[in-house]
Amino acid sequence: METQHNEQAIAADEPFLQPLAGPEARIAAVIAPVCAQAGFRLVRVRLSGLNGLTLQIMAERYDGSMSVEDCEQLSRGISPLLDVENIIDRHYNLEVSSPGIDRPLVRRSDFAAWRGHLAKIATHNPVAEKKKWRGIIAAVSEEAVTLRCESEETGAETLDLPFTEIADASLVLTDALIRAALQRDKQEKRRPPAAAQAQTED
Repeated sequence: METQHNEQAIAADEPFLQPLAGPEARIAAVIAPVCAQAGFRLVRVRLSGLNGLTLQIMAERYDGSMSVEDCEQLSRGISPLLDVENIIDRHYNLEVSSPGIDRPLVRRSDFAAWRGHLAKIATHNPVAEKKKWRGIIAAVSEEAVTLRCESEETGAETLDLPFTEIADASLVLTDALIRAALQRDKQEKRRPPAAAQAQTED
C-alpha cells in the first residue's frame, strides 16, 4: 500500500510541460491541493470566452479514470473555494470534465502511458522545418518524445521532439485508441477497492 501512495505522490507533483500563467496559474495553485486530497490530478485549467466566460477544469484519478460522479464531486469541492478566493472577478461558468479518450498530453508521463498510439503535436518553434506533427509515440526519454511519422511527401521518418518545444499535444481518436481505453476501463472495474487491496497486501 505504501508503494501505491508514493507512486501517486510522484504523479501529483509532476509538472506540466507547458507551465500555466496568469489567472489560470493562480486557479491551479488554489485547487490543486484540494484535487490531490480528493484523489484527483489536474489535467487542464483553461479560461475561455465560451458562453460568456467558462472555466474548464479537466481532471482524472491517478489510475486515469474519471466518472460523471467524480466530476460532480470535484465540482462541489472546488466551487466554494473559487468563490472565496475570487480570482475571477466576474460571472463565469464552471465546467469540470474528464480528459476524454483523445486526451491532451500535458506531462511526460502522459506520453509514456500512451506509447504506441497516434498523437498530434504543435511546437513553439519549427523542428525539421515544421511546427505541426502527427505520428505514433514510439519512445519517451527524459528530454524528448520520439515520434514515428509517415507522409506522402517524405515517407516514413522518426524524429525526437524536445519536451521544451512542445506547445500543445493530444491523442488522436483511432480504433486502436478506443480499444485500449475500453480495455483499461475493464481492468479498472475488475480491480478490487483500495480497502480490499490493503487487506490483501497486508
